[in-house]
Amino acid sequence: MPLDGAVAAVIDGSGVLTAWTREAAELLGYADVDVIGRPARVLVAHRRPGGNAPAGAPGGRVLALRRDDGERVDVWVRLLPLSGSAVLALGLPAKVLAAWGDLTSVARTVLTQDAWQVAVHGLDLGLRQCSPAVRRSRRVREGDRDPLCDMPVVDGDGTGADLLRQVMETGRPVVGAAGVLRAAQPGQPDAIYSLTAAPLYDWRGDISGAFTSLVDVTARYESGRRLNLVYKASRAGDALDIRRTAEGLVDTLVPALGDLAAVEISEATLQGAEPPLRVHGLRGDFRRIAAGHAHGAWPVDLVQVGEILPAVPDQPGFRELERGTVLVTNDRRDYLGFLGDVPQAARMIPRDMHASIGAALVARGRVLGYVQVFRTRRQYAFTGHDAKLLKEIITRAALGIDNARRYTREHRVAETLQRSLLPPVSSSTAAAETAGIYLPPRGEVGVGGDWFDVIALSSLRTALVVGDVIGHGLEASTTMARLRTAVQTLADLDLAPDELLVRLDDLVQRMAAESAHPDTLGASVLYAVYDPVTRLCRLASAGHPPPVAVHPDGTTRVIDVRPGPPLGVGGVPFEVTDVPLPEGSVLTMYSDGLLGTARRAQRDPRRPPADPEGEYAARLRAACRPGRPLRRIGEVLVEQARQAPERMDDITLLLARTRAVPDDSVADWRFPPDPAAVAEAREVAVAQLTAWGLHENIFATELVVSELVTNAIRYATGHIGLRLVRDAVLVCEVTDSSESQPRLRRAHNDDEGGRGLFLVAQVTSRWGSRYDASGKTIWTEQAIVAERVPGRD
Repeated sequence: MPLDGAVAAVIDGSGVLTAWTREAAELLGYADVDVIGRPARVLVAHRRPGGNAPAGAPGGRVLALRRDDGERVDVWVRLLPLSGSAVLALGLPAKVLAAWGDLTSVARTVLTQDAWQVAVHGLDLGLRQCSPAVRRSRRVREGDRDPLCDMPVVDGDGTGADLLRQVMETGRPVVGAAGVLRAAQPGQPDAIYSLTAAPLYDWRGDISGAFTSLVDVTARYESGRRLNLVYKASRAGDALDIRRTAEGLVDTLVPALGDLAAVEISEATLQGAEPPLRVHGLRGDFRRIAAGHAHGAWPVDLVQVGEILPAVPDQPGFRELERGTVLVTNDRRDYLGFLGDVPQAARMIPRDMHASIGAALVARGRVLGYVQVFRTRRQYAFTGHDAKLLKEIITRAALGIDNARRYTREHRVAETLQRSLLPPVSSSTAAAETAGIYLPPRGEVGVGGDWFDVIALSSLRTALVVGDVIGHGLEASTTMARLRTAVQTLADLDLAPDELLVRLDDLVQRMAAESAHPDTLGASVLYAVYDPVTRLCRLASAGHPPPVAVHPDGTTRVIDVRPGPPLGVGGVPFEVTDVPLPEGSVLTMYSDGLLGTARRAQRDPRRPPADPEGEYAARLRAACRPGRPLRRIGEVLVEQARQAPERMDDITLLLARTRAVPDDSVADWRFPPDPAAVAEAREVAVAQLTAWGLHENIFATELVVSELVTNAIRYATGHIGLRLVRDAVLVCEVTDSSESQPRLRRAHNDDEGGRGLFLVAQVTSRWGSRYDASGKTIWTEQAIVAERVPGRD
């Protein structure tokens, strides 16, 4: 590279300055008119004592030249003859010359020292100069091809020659690239070197070669790589998922240890079952669940992720693997021989394999699976250090996979319990057609406590329930089971929605008092009762998201239910919301897991405020196409959540398409509390059944009406109501103002009464009573008897 600051001038035979360079004018500060044509000696202040050229400079003297501002500057000057008697004066400022001397001293020192390996390579990669350490350690002389050129790069592609060409082509240095330098003597271990290379420039400024420095970092590199890989392997085992742990293991091994890696796990382990103690060959019970390639896609000719490994007969080497031995093979034929030289084994080994290393994943003495690592582009073998490193890595990975297997087993048990406690996904009652969907959490979160239920009530009504228990795991599932059973029991008492939630809240408080962690016990519940006769839905909420309904005309409505506190808080009453639902409306009730994505977005300060219920209502309106089955509507609503790689909460969705009892299938009357009303009630009931063509039900209905109206007149005050409803069953209701509880009892032979309800129970399929603010209603249900056709049995 040219030296910055060089100056030149031309002096004729009489000592007159006839020309000089722009750099000379800038150095001394004179204008050309002030200097050109004058004697050159006027610029010389004096000659420095001892002003000979510094060591390494080619002759000349150091002169003190006078600047225009009166200051002086030391310049090394050498005179070169030109044609005639003129001379060319070349000069360098003393500071520049000193720096040039330092550079030459450094170069001389670096190339003669014997502490570390430095060298100069030409454009042809030949060794031009090198330090004695290079000659001694690499057994190479100047002019020979440097073994550095054949050194494979550890964490990348190519060799040392590729790096040197890159440096000389781009002019950008390479710092600290790790490579494997072959041992000078057979039997000696290879070494890891840190390579630093920089371009060299000639006097024209063109790249003329490269300067290289090698430092042996074998111990430091192996130690650092070992700690890093073992740490990554330990972190991969934190995911309580077998596949994710295996994928993390592959990411740890590629490209740090090899170019390709694959993990195979036994089918028993994947299912959460106990893995085998011994493996008698590969008999179709190991599945490849993770694979990685450092240089592109996984080769199509190898076993793919998700495939079962091909059958391989049992080999003696399998016993060594089961005992923890790491298999190192640096020849593809040796690996095929280990697998028994069966044709199908070729699909397990890359065609361009240069070296391989593998081991069994063993935990508690049981074989979970296998790990294989291959080097293809890296042209150097696996060593004993690599075997020890792989052993440390897979020991930790095996523990992680075994923990994930146990978690998988417990998760499946909890999920099975959860699903067994839920009702059928589809059902049909007189009030509604229903469909339910339950999605368990996905990832490391345990099964939650969400549930839904559909309960047939008296008088053709149906109760719809969706609940969400706090927490996850078996404890949440068992709590859910207790609450679901309690809701069914309380619903059978025909309690109003608000009263049912009050009783349920008392139960949760008692459960919390018995729990070791009372602060973690609680639940939200939405309870709705739909009556197909009145087309009215009554709802009450205990801290649960509001339901959304779509009417037959496409109108979508987020029902404004006045929510009470979650169950377990206590002390706050619940309120009932009455909502009319026309026939064919779709009512949806869900747990907050369905709105989880929108709610998380709402909590993100970088995003505008979200309306999760509004967004869900829009999706529901789009999904409720005419004629689309409920189940399909539900699948559309949960499709996004089903495809998500992780679900932090379980999701429950219940859909109900309402039905209605036609007006001409309902008849009701009111009677005064007069004994004569009993006969009148029988007459109108018989007339109505005759009009409906239910002749076979007349006798039983007369008995029911007579008994129930008589009891109402005897024990109640005020008017008495009678209602008949014809649907899949015949419903008979008698309403009065009394709050007395009718009881079925066995009458003795000498008792004068007590047989009425017994007779009612005998001629009906179900009966019971319910209460409201105005009194009680006793109801019965009878199966509708088909009319007999003459001539048939």
